Amino acid sequence: MKKISIIAALLPAMIAASVGCSDVKREPGKVYMPDMAYSRAYETYSPNPVFVDGQTNRQPVAGTVKRGEVFVYHLAQDKTGDTTNYYASRATRNPLPALDNVQMKEAERLYLVNCGICHGSKLDGNGPLWKDGDGPYPSKPATLVGDSKYEQMPEGQMFYSVTYGKNLMGGYASQLDAKQRWMVIHYIKVKQGKQAPAAPAAIADSSTVKP
Repeated sequence: MKKISIIAALLPAMIAASVGCSDVKREPGKVYMPDMAYSRAYETYSPNPVFVDGQTNRQPVAGTVKRGEVFVYHLAQDKTGDTTNYYASRATRNPLPALDNVQMKEAERLYLVNCGICHGSKLDGNGPLWKDGDGPYPSKPATLVGDSKYEQMPEGQMFYSVTYGKNLMGGYASQLDAKQRWMVIHYIKVKQGKQAPAAPAAIADSSTVKP
């Protein structure tokens, strides 16, 4: 009997506590390090209300060259409907010498990180976004190896496309600096068989190294 009395006395308190716990907390508590939880910067390709066009990725201010830039690219992006500089870019040559094995490995990494999702690890246009037509992308990306159109495309024209974007492909100037873009072009041309394979990396002469 005593146990029943205790349970009866505690039951209303338990019910009240359960009702109180069911309330959904609508306001978040304090965040110890808000900069770690909430980015103040706009994510790449995310909408940006700061600019009229709503784009986050920006081109450098016309006529400026970033500090430390070695491979300055002088061709500006064509305006909509114009292809003058796109065709003029054919005359541009890759300023980098042939890559050695170490540099080629880095060029491959840059390609896989930035280009492989569309053009595929085998450069066949069958990346995860296409996936034999089962991916989320509505049309097959360019086949860089196996399509004469792209195998015959000059290095400079490829660089222009990677820099400013072409058709559905966006530009990668904000993700890759000029040297990295030229490295990726080297990698593509080697895979196309248009350039010699990478040479072994140079080994420093120990007799010339100061202790």
